[in-house]
Amino acid sequence: MSSKSLSRVRRTITFRLILWYSAFFILGTAVLFVIAYVLLSSSVRQKDREEVHEKLGEYAAQYRAGGLEALGTEVTLEERSAKGEALFVRVAGPQNATLFLNTPERWREFDLAQLEGGRIDGQPVLLRTRNGKKALEVEAAPLADGLLLQVGRSTEETEDLLESFREIFTGIMVPVVVLGIAGGSFLAYRTLRPVRSLVQTVRSVSTGRMDARVPVKHTGDELDELALLFNAMLEKIEKLIEGMRGSLDTVAHDLRTPLTRLRGTAEVALRPGQNPEAYRGALADCVEEADELLVMLNTLMDISEAETGAMKLTLEEVSVPRLLEDTVELYAHVAEDKNVSLSIAPSEELTLTADRNRMRQVLANLLDNAIKYTPEGGRVDLRAFRQDGQAVITVSDSGAGVAPEDAPRIWERLYRGDPGRSLRGLGLGLSLVRAVVRAHQGRVEVSSAPGGGSLFTVYLPATPPQSR
Repeated sequence: MSSKSLSRVRRTITFRLILWYSAFFILGTAVLFVIAYVLLSSSVRQKDREEVHEKLGEYAAQYRAGGLEALGTEVTLEERSAKGEALFVRVAGPQNATLFLNTPERWREFDLAQLEGGRIDGQPVLLRTRNGKKALEVEAAPLADGLLLQVGRSTEETEDLLESFREIFTGIMVPVVVLGIAGGSFLAYRTLRPVRSLVQTVRSVSTGRMDARVPVKHTGDELDELALLFNAMLEKIEKLIEGMRGSLDTVAHDLRTPLTRLRGTAEVALRPGQNPEAYRGALADCVEEADELLVMLNTLMDISEAETGAMKLTLEEVSVPRLLEDTVELYAHVAEDKNVSLSIAPSEELTLTADRNRMRQVLANLLDNAIKYTPEGGRVDLRAFRQDGQAVITVSDSGAGVAPEDAPRIWERLYRGDPGRSLRGLGLGLSLVRAVVRAHQGRVEVSSAPGGGSLFTVYLPATPPQSR
């Protein structure tokens, strides 16, 4: 493997997880061994000291009962009976002279001159062999007549036990290291499997596969939640892209007609022999077509700003009854020309915090839509009331209604059902209505049946919405 590949591997999260897990596992095992070693060493040494202290008490009692002779007899009997480990026993006089000495044969290598040349202070003494490999722990206790009784025990067995423990640990550290690395690799691989699936899905999406999704294990953990959220985001993006493609196709189709009319008008005006009045008429038609195109583009921009949260809202206290009256007054002549009656149901004083111009735009689009699809002699009713802490505005008409298959799509940009294709319009009114209402943290619904009219209901919060 090249140095570049190794460097790339070292930067991966998998490698770092393996490293950290292995380090914690191995260090944890080592710490446990050290703790066990310290506890074992302390326990064994404490037991040895307790046995020596016990012997000091027994030998002191023998000395008090019969002097050095009784003490010597007791030590000899213990050696002959082979009860326990042979002990070093010494009785020192006032000048640290040796009055009694019992040294097992295998302890001859200890330098006893260290005891005879030292002070008599009753403190424990540690004797070592000349090569320093073995040690003899000597405890002391004063006797009644000013003498000093010393009893020692070799640390050889204790050191052998601890050495065996260290060798065992050294032997098991190799499989511990292997197990730590293997376990770290396994856990890192299993833990990061959803992340690898996520990366693979992103790569697929980057190549144009918008239908790619991250596999979900339904384990309920954080990575599973991440996969669900990522899939939901991909689904939303896919829908937005599909909607954008559809909108672009529709825009291209709808722009073709006014642009063709605009070009045709200009071509007619450019024909030789035209009088000034013809030029003025052609220019007026061009201006009208251009205004229609600008309205379409501006409306599309407003919808996009509202849906993305970029629309600036000037929030203020707005009287809903007054807002309805202004809108009805604006469309009164249109309704009258079509012989459609407009009415506002009486309501209590109802106010909400909203952008006055945007809400007037919402009601104007709903009212224009209702009048447009209501036949002569029909009626359009507006009503406002409070319900469950919300301001509710309804616009109902006695028009042709909405077909069931068209109901879910009337909110789409530039969508126009079959009855509306023959009527003049952009197909953006209801899309703008929904976008602006959502920008005010509200919602809009429709209830309709073919031939039974339509009822559009706008729900807005009674409390001031958070400005976006």
